[in-house]
Parts: sequence; C-alpha cells; structure tokens
Amino acid sequence: MHTEKTIHKDRPFRELVEEYFHEESVAMIDEALGIAEEKLKGLMRYDGSPLVGHSIGVASIVISEIGLGRNSTISALMHDVVQHGMMTAEEVGERFGPECTLILKALCNIADVRVKVSKGQTDNFRDLIVSYSTDPRVILIKLADRLEVMRSLAMFPPKKRSQKSLESLNLYAQIAHKLGLYSIKSELEDLSLRWLEEHDYQEISRKLEETAAEREEFIVRLLRPIEERLNEAGMKYHIKSRTKSVYSIWSKMRRTGLPFEEIYDIFALRIVVDVPRESEKTACWNVYSIVTDFYTPNPDRLRDWISIPKSNGYESLHTTVVTKDGKWIEIQIRSERMDAVAERGIAAHWRYKGVHQGGMGAEQWLVKLREIMEHQEDAADGSAHIGGSAEAAVIDEIFVFTPTGDLKKLREGSTLLDFAFEIHSDLGCTCTGGRINQRNASIRDVLRNGDIVEIHTSKLQKPKPDWLKVVKTSKARNRIRVFLRDEQAKQAGIGREELERRLRNWKLPITSEAAVTLLCRYFKIKKPLELYSRVAAEQIDVASLKELLNRHLDGEEIAPVGGARPRSAVGGASACQARENDSLVIDDSIRDLEYKLAKCCNPIRGDEVFGFVTVNSGITIHRCNCPNAARLREQYPYRVQAARWREGAVREGAFQATIRIVTDNIAGIINKVTEVIAQQMSVNIRSMSIAPGGRGELSGTINIEVTNTRIVDAVVYNILKIKGVQRAHRVNN
Repeated sequence: MHTEKTIHKDRPFRELVEEYFHEESVAMIDEALGIAEEKLKGLMRYDGSPLVGHSIGVASIVISEIGLGRNSTISALMHDVVQHGMMTAEEVGERFGPECTLILKALCNIADVRVKVSKGQTDNFRDLIVSYSTDPRVILIKLADRLEVMRSLAMFPPKKRSQKSLESLNLYAQIAHKLGLYSIKSELEDLSLRWLEEHDYQEISRKLEETAAEREEFIVRLLRPIEERLNEAGMKYHIKSRTKSVYSIWSKMRRTGLPFEEIYDIFALRIVVDVPRESEKTACWNVYSIVTDFYTPNPDRLRDWISIPKSNGYESLHTTVVTKDGKWIEIQIRSERMDAVAERGIAAHWRYKGVHQGGMGAEQWLVKLREIMEHQEDAADGSAHIGGSAEAAVIDEIFVFTPTGDLKKLREGSTLLDFAFEIHSDLGCTCTGGRINQRNASIRDVLRNGDIVEIHTSKLQKPKPDWLKVVKTSKARNRIRVFLRDEQAKQAGIGREELERRLRNWKLPITSEAAVTLLCRYFKIKKPLELYSRVAAEQIDVASLKELLNRHLDGEEIAPVGGARPRSAVGGASACQARENDSLVIDDSIRDLEYKLAKCCNPIRGDEVFGFVTVNSGITIHRCNCPNAARLREQYPYRVQAARWREGAVREGAFQATIRIVTDNIAGIINKVTEVIAQQMSVNIRSMSIAPGGRGELSGTINIEVTNTRIVDAVVYNILKIKGVQRAHRVNN
C-alpha cells in the first residue's frame, strides 16, 4: 500500500541546503543567511526567540515542502530584512540578482495588505494577492510564510491567533487547495481549527488517535481479498490510504449533525491501475467488479465520472461499500493518468472563468501555476519554468479598498465614480468627488491597484449624461442610464401635463395626439417623450406653439426647424388663373370680409396672390409662388379663391417684407445699409438681425414696411450698389 513521503520539518536548515543545491547556490544561500542574521540581530518574536528563525523556517518550507529553487530560498531568507527596512529590494537584487528584487517587492506588497475575511470578501482578497504575484514564486513563498506562522502560532497573543487563523482558513488554505498543495491546505485548516475551535479540535484528534490502530487493522483485512484477486488477474496497481483531516471531519459533523462515530468516510481507499489509455475504462470497471464481489455497494453512492467526466475534467469511479460487520468505506478507482490529472489541481472544487482580454483571471492563473510546478525541470535554481517573466495575473482587474478595509474588484481603468457605484447606487448618484490615499480627487480620477478611496456626496448632486463618458464599468453605466431614464420620465410627465393644459385652454380644433405629432415633426424629435421633456425644461417656448398650430390649421405646410423650405410649386400660379370678375379684390374698404396675409410667404401689393379659406380664421392671402401653393391647390381645391389687388386701395406701410443680405465684415457696412433704406429711400425698418458668418462675413435679415413690390425691388437694388455688399434678395417668408 502506497504511503506518502514524510517531510522532516525539523531537519537543520544547512543540511537541507546542502542536499538540494550545488556548491555555487549553497554559497549564495549562506551569504544571504549571514546577512539576515546580522540585519535582524536583536529583533525577537513573541516568545523571545530571534526573528531570523522565522525567515529560516520559511526558507526550509520553500526548499523541502514546495520544491522551489535558489532565488526563492534567498528571497525567503531576506523578506523580513526588506520588510523591516534594513535593506531595500534593489540592494538585495544587486547582490543576488534582479529576480530577487521582483520577488521581494511583490512580497512587501502582499505584506501591506490588511486582510478582511468577512463574508463576500475572501475571493477579492485572494485575487488581490494573486494580482501582486506576477512571478509565480511569490505566492508560493507567501504560502510558506503563512504555514510557518501557523506552526508557531502558540507564541502569539490570543487576538493575533484568532486573526491569523481566520485568514489562513478562509484565504490561504483556498489558494493552497487551488494549487494542488493538499498537504499544506489540510495543515493550514487543521492549525486554524485548533485555535478557533480548540475543544472540538482536541476531541476529534483524540478520537482519531484512539481509533488509529483499529483503522489500520481494518484496512488490512478489507484489502486482503481484493489484492489477492487483483494479483491473480495480473493487474499493475497501487493503493493509497487517506485519513480525513480533523477540519474535514469537523466540517462534515457540523454540516450533517452526526457525531464522530457515525461519520463513515473518515478514511478512503484509492485503487490506481496502470494501464494504457484505451484500456482505462474497462480496467476500472473490472476493479469495481472485484471490489463488489466481496463487499456490497450502496447504489445511491455510485459516481461514474469515467463514462461522463466532470465539467472540469475530473475522471474517477467512486463507490461506497459496506463490510459484513456493517462498516462503510469509500473506494475510488482510477487510472494513473486520471490520478495525475486530479493531483495536479485541475479537478479542484472551483471552476474557473474564461480568459479576459488576453490575460488570465486569478482562477486560470493558479491552475497554470500548478501545471508549471508539476513540470519544473530544474529544482536547483528554479529558473526553468518558474521565472520572473511569468504571465501577469488578472491584467484587466484592479482591487481597491474602502476606508474601513473592505476590498472591491473593478475593471482596470475604473474611476472614482465607478468605485462609488460599486459600493452602492445611491452613493454613486450623489458622488461629488472624494479622496484617494488621503489626496483630494475628482470623479474622473483613475484608480490603481491597492488604492484606499473615500467618497464625498451631496444631496444636491444628480447623475448627468456626460457621466457615461467618465465610468468604465457596466454596473455604473447601467445605473446612470436608469436614473437618466427615470428623470426624463418625470420631466416628461410634467411637460405633458403643461402642454395638454395649454391645448385645452387654446380650444383649437385639433386633437392632442395630432398636435404632438405635428410638433415632433417640426422640432425633428423622434418620440413624444423627448418633446414633453423639452417643454418641462423650458427648451421650447410653449406660448409660441399656439401660433404654429394655427398656421397649420390655416393650411400652411410647417417645415421642420432648420430645414429647407419646399421649392415653389410648379404651376402654382394656376391658383390665380381665374376671370377678373370671379376674383376676390383685396382692399381695405371690404368691411364684412375677414382676411389676413399669410406669414409663410408675406405677400405684398404687386405680388400675384390667391385666397385660401381657413377653418376658423377667415381667408388667408398667399402669393401665387408660395411654397405651399401647389399643396393647397391639390388637397383643398374647393377652398382656393382667386384674388387680386385693387390699385391704390391699400394704405401706406401696410406690408412687411424681409430682405436677406450678406456683406464683407468691414467697419461701418451695416450703417451704410441702414442709411440707404431709412434716409435715402425713406423706408421704415421694423427689425434687423445681423451676425458674423463662418467665412469672415456678416449675414442676416432686415424687416421693412412697404406698400408694394416695386419698393422692395428698389431697396434691394440700392443695397447691392453699396461697396462690400455681396448679396441681397427678398425672402419668401
């Protein structure tokens, strides 16, 4: 029966070094040991023993129990020297090589982490430690450091014992398990339980010791017929026996509520057959047949992970059998290949996630590290496969602390605002800035690994659309979008109520739905929700909408804001082609007929015009070349009325015309234009809007009062004569 090699933990350090290393490495390790003893002289541990004893203990574990090389051993010896400020990592590197510098810097980073093993924090702290361990040796040395501390925990004060035990149980034991360092994992768990649940630990240990001889005798009797049959079949095999750790037994007792005596799988047997891969399945089932020939299996406890392996690749055949005297035992059956895969850690209890943007997550990196360890070729210097240029762990993640020590995992490049939303949505929505490592910071400041971040808030603060450009995490972005949508909905409700109230008061012959559709088209808005929001935000003058709707009801085609007007209708003058006797004669002596001049084309005396009968505003006079003429003629021919001006019938200054001008941007040019209009031609200027253009020009419009089109033409003609005026023409509306 196979038993694992016993590690002699108390062997002298110098003896270990001479056994594992060649002369050159021994000399370098001796030098490092001498420096450590000199620099740490006078520093004591809790029991009064020299502190250098801890460094030597860590180095011993690194050599004999983990199997690392010279640089790792030197780093283990020197890590307390650097952490206590006796030497810098760079100074150590100058004497022993740059790899030691990198390892020691990472070890110091991990030492500075104040682990908080509260619920939900363990995975983040594990990932933070892995993120610092860009060289795989770092995390292994840290495990050795923690194991030495736990073996010496009796010297620590009670409070320290509890703290170290919780950290070891919830954090470092998990990392060791993931790496496949099962003996270290089990020892860390047992040592932690010893100080956290001392009574339970001592009770289970006593019972295991009392039943040890009985178990050994039971195993021999159990295996005798199985081994005889396997030998007769000519099978190559070996058998492993494993007793559950104290912590594993304690966990099962708590989980099931059973006493120690009723835990039937205190130990398990593993039968490992050595056969070619193509014969594995047949061989394992043959062994199962032999076992069940002698012992009755529990069909509910059969686990066939050979026919259908676990999703993580684990392959094995598990069965639980009962002996004639009623004792239960678990037996695992697998091939050498299956056993190697399981022992390498790939079949650990966690399933790792996919690769992130070309880098490894903590789970993948730990699995990769275990594979590197298994294939290490040169234990003398540890440089063949475990090197300083190992793949970076979790390159797309950072780990940031709250002021109380909680750890948050964020995407690399995240800002202070991302951190605020990670803690709580309300904190993010009211965030005004904060402090990073005691330094004032804005919401846009980018965070780095290990930062301590404090958030400042204000009740008056609210998320803004430009925050979406600040944040990097999907959580923050989604929360901001939800808030903005909710705010828009609130604003839209207010705007809708305001608009509908105005429409009711105006009593226009148009439904609210038709009015909203028209306004959305006019303002180039896709959804009514946005229209309502603009009304609430006073971005749209509600009072001006009444005139817009009236123009629509009068038959005008309302062009979108900023959009080009439709071209003049071809054949639009046909609306004017009627016998003079049938035409509406326009003058100011017709008292019983209500009419007004259309604002879409601003007709004046001398223009060819026609009348359009509106629903509630009488007759509107349009120019025959009005942009709306063709549409009105086509859609409402029965409402079109020919019209003409009566000579001399209209009083002076009855019409308004608009002239658009473009001039050079030179001093006094606008004064010259106004002098020509007002003084030279005696035309009244009602309003003017002139502004600089994009090409060093001045452009705008001038509204004037005229009696007929001849005056407009004369004004345009005289303006064009002014030096510096590039263009001038009458505007249709």
